[in-house]
Amino acid sequence: MPKSITRTYSRYNRDAVALLGLLIREARNERKLTAQELADRAGISRGLLQRIEKGNLKCEIGAVFEVATIVGVKLFDVNESAMTKYLHQTKEKLTLLPKYVRKKTKTVRDDF
Repeated sequence: MPKSITRTYSRYNRDAVALLGLLIREARNERKLTAQELADRAGISRGLLQRIEKGNLKCEIGAVFEVATIVGVKLFDVNESAMTKYLHQTKEKLTLLPKYVRKKTKTVRDDF
């Protein structure tokens, strides 16, 4: 069994995750959804949803974002088209980096 890693988080990160969890819980209650209903819609367990709402820092970010989106909590202060534009611009900037900076991908040979 691998040894668990103890991480330290800044107060800002802890407060931000706690706030996001509370916003998710508040939005869920406003929509009159039970924890089980929201967990089913997000495709996660009720326990994971409870950890998200309590502000647990070890929850998968994709699950947290999906739950926030389902209940209508805005994650960024931009609309969808602007977010797509920023994402595209950032990807373009990253392609300008030299190859030695980018992570190398291994070629998988699966022709048995």
